[in-house]
Amino acid sequence: MAKELKCEILETLIEFPGEGKYHKELNLVKWGDHEPKYDLRGWNADRSEMTKGVTLTKDELMILKKELGGIEL
Repeated sequence: MAKELKCEILETLIEFPGEGKYHKELNLVKWGDHEPKYDLRGWNADRSEMTKGVTLTKDELMILKKELGGIEL
């Protein structure tokens, strides 16, 4: 049986508006005893449930920020 990994949200950077049960958030999160990482995933209103998400190091987030600046929407 898989062990439950403790998740501690250290800082909420962006909370995206959502429809339905989940909304997306970009948070600085500490998973278990690991170093904090930036985490983008869906959460329900009281943060008792989450969807699958993506975690990024600070360097990866800086690359993403730079590259998004060059995308024409």
